[in-house]
Amino acid sequence: MTVSLGTVRVAAVHAAAPFLDLRAGVARTVELIHEAAAGGAQLVAFPETFLPGYPHWIWSHTAKYAAPLFAELYANAVEFPSVEADAIARAARDAGIWVCLGVDERDRGTLYNTMAWFSPEGRLVAKHRKLQPTNAERTVWGRGDGRDVFVLDTGFARVGGLICFEHSMDLNRYSLIALGEQIHVATWPAISATHADPNSGDFDHYSATLSAAHAICAQAYVVVVQGRISEEMVERLGVEPGPDAPTVGGGQSGFLAPTGRWISPPHRDDEAVLYADLDLSQLAFAKFFADSAGHYARPDVFRFGVDRAAQAPLAPEAVAEGVVLVEPAPPLVGAG
Repeated sequence: MTVSLGTVRVAAVHAAAPFLDLRAGVARTVELIHEAAAGGAQLVAFPETFLPGYPHWIWSHTAKYAAPLFAELYANAVEFPSVEADAIARAARDAGIWVCLGVDERDRGTLYNTMAWFSPEGRLVAKHRKLQPTNAERTVWGRGDGRDVFVLDTGFARVGGLICFEHSMDLNRYSLIALGEQIHVATWPAISATHADPNSGDFDHYSATLSAAHAICAQAYVVVVQGRISEEMVERLGVEPGPDAPTVGGGQSGFLAPTGRWISPPHRDDEAVLYADLDLSQLAFAKFFADSAGHYARPDVFRFGVDRAAQAPLAPEAVAEGVVLVEPAPPLVGAG
């Protein structure tokens, strides 16, 4: 495994896309990809489910009022392959940049909370589906499986990522540490502005603390990229004014050193593309103190593995002879 020790510029998009409007959201995403590349970034990261938006109604709406919003989310979710995915891949290729994009993915009738990775060559090279949707999120998304545990060798660094409260799943995090992660993307929604969620007041504390813990434990840089709630979202959610109504803003984005400290104060509220120059040679100082997958590991005491098998709803070996199964999903493709 080659270890990169250079300096890399990364970007974090602190913004909201047009809500539940995939076509407009893709256009905005393409603009932001080019803006990040023009700023010199080699990697740009977007918030959780940037396209077409996070289902904030799960914390405030009863099923009667949530169902129409879910139907809109379903209709505007991203499929792979698709025209929309190809547009993102082309933007990554034209800008010459790695893209980590949070989407609501639709696959065979089920939605997933997905982190999609596009290469500068214009290819969708990997997808990470959230392994376990959190609490009310289970009314919207299915679960990922062992195929979603990986670290990518980008050439400039070994990069991985997790979504929201996956950062509380220690074995999930350790799998990325053991794979030699150097830069970690931590994506989060703007729960702090969704006041019907009982955890909204503490959510920014959760995102900062869990992200910082991973930086320390992984001896890695962490790109914290959290969504925000726009005026359009507030209007579309239609919650009556009061203490449980969502508010514009929320969230915090920025960059954490392997010490767990912010490289600069986190950015809040208004939309912005943020940048940081990460000196990977500095990771050696963190590794010197405690290398979680090296001299500070005890594989002779603790055994850990990942089941990378697809967790399909219908196991081929359980099908009677002569029954024709639906063909497997097509391979990941890039822009033409």
